Amino acid sequence: MPESEDKPKENSRRNFLQLFGIAGAGTVLAGAAIFAGSNYEKNKKKGDKIKILTANNELLEVERDAAVKSVKEAKLNLTEYQKKGREGIPGKRWVMVLDLSKCRNARKCMAACIGAHHLRSEQSHMNVLKMQESEKTPPYYMPKNCQHCDNPPCVAVCPVDATFKRPDGIVLIDNERCIGCRFCIAACPYSARVFNWIEPIKEKEDKGLVYNVELNVPQKLGTISKCLFSADRLREGKLPYCVEACPNGVYYFGDENEDAVTNGTSKETVRLSKLLTDNAGYHLMPELGTKPRIYYLPPKNKTYPFQEKDRLEAKESLKDTDV
Repeated sequence: MPESEDKPKENSRRNFLQLFGIAGAGTVLAGAAIFAGSNYEKNKKKGDKIKILTANNELLEVERDAAVKSVKEAKLNLTEYQKKGREGIPGKRWVMVLDLSKCRNARKCMAACIGAHHLRSEQSHMNVLKMQESEKTPPYYMPKNCQHCDNPPCVAVCPVDATFKRPDGIVLIDNERCIGCRFCIAACPYSARVFNWIEPIKEKEDKGLVYNVELNVPQKLGTISKCLFSADRLREGKLPYCVEACPNGVYYFGDENEDAVTNGTSKETVRLSKLLTDNAGYHLMPELGTKPRIYYLPPKNKTYPFQEKDRLEAKESLKDTDV
């Protein structure tokens, strides 16, 4: 058979397997499945059964109607996730503030992010950088992640609308659409994106999960991943993973519309405008016109003096994040 005739059948089969794969854990259809028999509509009878092959290579018999219903529900679930993911949370404009005087490179933020998004340690959505303005000034640490720009160059260059800006300020990636062209990586001036060059570390464990665009799980080979402002947590009224994990009070997170941000460690809520004014808050590379939604407070009156041993402790804390 010519190659051009064979490909549509293969693609159709792959799509069918994926549908059964997202039918949901906890049902007999949690893995990939295939229909047995050809004349489905013609020979359909009440109580009719079909055989399916699960992800564990078990051959099961289930009622045909139940199988078809599960496939339809899987489609609806996926559509709902995609729809909610693009609409965002009405009335909100999320913003983050990082107090550099408090960072001691604990990297608990990185570990929490890696665990939540099923990443390898080298794929962290954020990094903690050692900074030093000059040889006469003391060094300090600076966490850096996606800036969730209001004028995001990554969105402008994406040819398939896989990366998008939500009304609530968050920039997300839909890996059901991503084709892995990496234009967004080239366009991002903050080096905030990573590419799944190899099989995701939890590909087997996540097989069968409905893709959640707000969590970007399951991760997919050949697609992009980045900081999501923990959009899935915001739906539950919780602070982002990184914000809650930081033991030193570096992160504030909240709603710009309410002029309020909450510290992840102390849980103290303060006025955003006052916090920025009193501490000379600033953006990274404002001259680029990207309009980030992340502010930094300069490392004045440092709570934790810079120490080289902190780098070793941070390395130890990340050792087991990719197992």
